[in-house]
Amino acid sequence: MSWLWAIIVGFVLGLIARAILPGKQHQPLWLTTVFGIIGGVLGNAVATWIGVNDTKGIDWIRHLLQLAGAVAVVGLGDMVYMAMKGDRKTA
Repeated sequence: MSWLWAIIVGFVLGLIARAILPGKQHQPLWLTTVFGIIGGVLGNAVATWIGVNDTKGIDWIRHLLQLAGAVAVVGLGDMVYMAMKGDRKTA
């Protein structure tokens, strides 16, 4: 069940990250989900590192770190995807 939640949260984080980033992202939706999962994992790692991964109530800082990680990974991942695809057009 934890893998299902990781996919759902990664999907949501990826979509929010794509909405935050300016311009058009060219990666497919499945890759956005993968980037969202990776960003969420990175955000959790940073939250654990600074000691805010498990607090009383809602872990707002952890969620913001997950979103920041997803934005970074989706942005960088889109650049890598476009470079690998060979199409360097920007919109």
